[in-house]
Amino acid sequence: MPKTTPIPGVVFTEATLRKAQELAAQSYGSVWTGPSGEESSGEAVARHLEATAALLDKDGWIRATTYFRDRDQVRTSDASPADDESLTVKQMVRAVLRFLHDDIGPDLDPRRTLDTALRHVGEDDAHGSTDTATVAGYVLDRLIQAHTGSASARATAWSERQHRTHADITALLTAGARFSRTYGPSAAIARAA
Repeated sequence: MPKTTPIPGVVFTEATLRKAQELAAQSYGSVWTGPSGEESSGEAVARHLEATAALLDKDGWIRATTYFRDRDQVRTSDASPADDESLTVKQMVRAVLRFLHDDIGPDLDPRRTLDTALRHVGEDDAHGSTDTATVAGYVLDRLIQAHTGSASARATAWSERQHRTHADITALLTAGARFSRTYGPSAAIARAA
């Protein structure tokens, strides 16, 4: 059986990073300012992007999340707790929690999309925040705009293309961390802002 070599991910060159910096400089508003109104340092954003790559390596990456379930899992004979007027609120809550635990929980796919991984790292508070999650998204958008030559390109949509691979996403996150450390504000400047 012939050996196959893995196809490398997309390559983000130094020229792409420089073009992304030009786009960031031309952006309306600062790419480095999150929803709090405060500026994030390039180092903080780089750590967020690296933690996102590590999370995707651990949990797995998926191009797009689907919530479809097999038709044979749907129980048509079960009445909806919302329609049963004899149930108390406590009983309804228990029914919903039981459904979430028993019917959805074990079937959840642990893999994450780029968007959900960025958000999760921002919510875990160990390697990022909601601000660094937003700024990381801005950074990735500028990289994809520089990479594709399209001013309207967005990293999330790019990551969801059918031919995209985990290696492509890792390459994007690695380039984003490199970009953030190279072109992002230093921690001292970000705190003063």
